[in-house]
Amino acid sequence: MTTDETLEYQALRRLAEGPVANQRSLAESLGVSLGKANYVIRALVARGWVTVENVSRNPNRLGYAYLLTPKGLTEKAKLTRRFLKRKVAEYEQLQQEIDILAREAGITDARTLAS
Repeated sequence: MTTDETLEYQALRRLAEGPVANQRSLAESLGVSLGKANYVIRALVARGWVTVENVSRNPNRLGYAYLLTPKGLTEKAKLTRRFLKRKVAEYEQLQQEIDILAREAGITDARTLAS
C-alpha cells in the first residue's frame, strides 16, 4: 500500500464516520496540508468514491459536504483489508525483532518492560 493509498484510506475512513463540512477540517483530521486534502478529495471524486454536495443555504457562501458513494464504501472495504494485512505483517515483524532483542538482553518476557 503506497503513501497515497494510505491517505486515501484514511480519508475514506473519516468520511465514512459522517459527512465532512470542508476540506480544511478533513486536512486537520488527517494531519495534512489543505492542498494535500484537496488533492485526495479530487482523486476520490474522480474515481467515483466520493460525491460533493452543496449544502449552503446562503447563495453568497459556498458549503460542501463530502459523502461516500456505494462504490466508495466497497473500495473502502478493500482498502481496509489491505491496510489490515500490512499492519499485521508489520506487527509480526516487530514482534520478531522484540523477541531477538529480549533474548540478547537475557529477558524472558519483554512484555514486562512495557509496564
